[in-house]
Amino acid sequence: MKKLIDLLKALLADEVTMKFCAHGFHWNVEGIEFSQFHDLFGEIYEDVDSSIDPTAEDIRKLDAYAPFTLTDFVNLRTVQCSPVKPEPLAMAKELLKVNDGLLVSLNKVFAEATKVNEQGIANFAAERIDKHEKWRWQLKATLK
Repeated sequence: MKKLIDLLKALLADEVTMKFCAHGFHWNVEGIEFSQFHDLFGEIYEDVDSSIDPTAEDIRKLDAYAPFTLTDFVNLRTVQCSPVKPEPLAMAKELLKVNDGLLVSLNKVFAEATKVNEQGIANFAAERIDKHEKWRWQLKATLK
């Protein structure tokens, strides 16, 4: 179970990272397409934010403590959001990169949860994979 717990902790840190990245982009986007990107980034950060509590609760279900300090999140994350100019396409490109990294984390959790027969966690990860694949499609389509 230790491996699954560690993967869930990294996933939680990655979710927090993506949430703050999308939220920061939501606050700071500028340009002629402001409204469209402000709304898209808002939808993304609200969705990712909704996954944070269930991930922490999955860690607790496995009788481990969920990380919660910013230092913990920085140390555990496998994705990073780089500062970019407040231009919508630069932000979308950066958010796509973070989303792709989060998909890697989700797939690792799914595989390990399946391996150790934690079906509820595997199901949650599968649902999140589907959602992040949708964000990937939307961000990629926006960048064309």
